[in-house]
Amino acid sequence: MPFIQVRVDEQTKIKANIVFEDLGLDMSTAIRMFLKKVIEVRGIPFPPLLTEEEKNRQFKEAFDALCEQARQNGLSNMTLEEINAEIKAARKERRERNQKN
Repeated sequence: MPFIQVRVDEQTKIKANIVFEDLGLDMSTAIRMFLKKVIEVRGIPFPPLLTEEEKNRQFKEAFDALCEQARQNGLSNMTLEEINAEIKAARKERRERNQKN
């Protein structure tokens, strides 16, 4: 039978083993159960959620990318009023274009 190797930190392994032992399972049985459930539901059998730290990291990366794009396009020093005026003009242009179609 093929085997799967998974790398996890020692604390995760210890804590998971404690839970599995409380359930009367060993690590291999628990992982087989997980894999069978993945097949049954055709996906992860629980909602994968981002931690606050991961959400913050993703937000910062997106924000930094937008700032760089604005800098490259010469828009990084726009005031809020200028930004709002650009948005208003773009919306008006889109409405006019949609009315013609």
